[in-house]
Amino acid sequence: MTDGSQRPTPPEGLPPKLVEQLTDCTPEELRKAIVHAQELLHYHEETELPVDAAAGDDILRVTEHDGYTEVVKEYSCAEGCDDCPHGPYLYHVTEELQPDGSRKAHWSFMGSVRTEK
Repeated sequence: MTDGSQRPTPPEGLPPKLVEQLTDCTPEELRKAIVHAQELLHYHEETELPVDAAAGDDILRVTEHDGYTEVVKEYSCAEGCDDCPHGPYLYHVTEELQPDGSRKAHWSFMGSVRTEK
């Protein structure tokens, strides 16, 4: 069981009733809810923004907003760097339509941020 004081903050615009229901779910139920939500996104022809960590990245926080996803991450560069990890840095991630009709994530660097560790 995790420390209740570390409970994640729900994204803006998520209905309070849904937040309460998700909070009461077991980890297995939450995994099933994620799968169902992804299926619903595909049903509505929405794609997810790829905010998975790239090699050397450590995503600290992801917050959904209307029109963009806020991502705070750190990254580690080449071996032997005494300053690693670098960051944390704030990015706004949007989805851009490409000429071939596909969609691609666009990461806009917003700057350094402070995080509580």
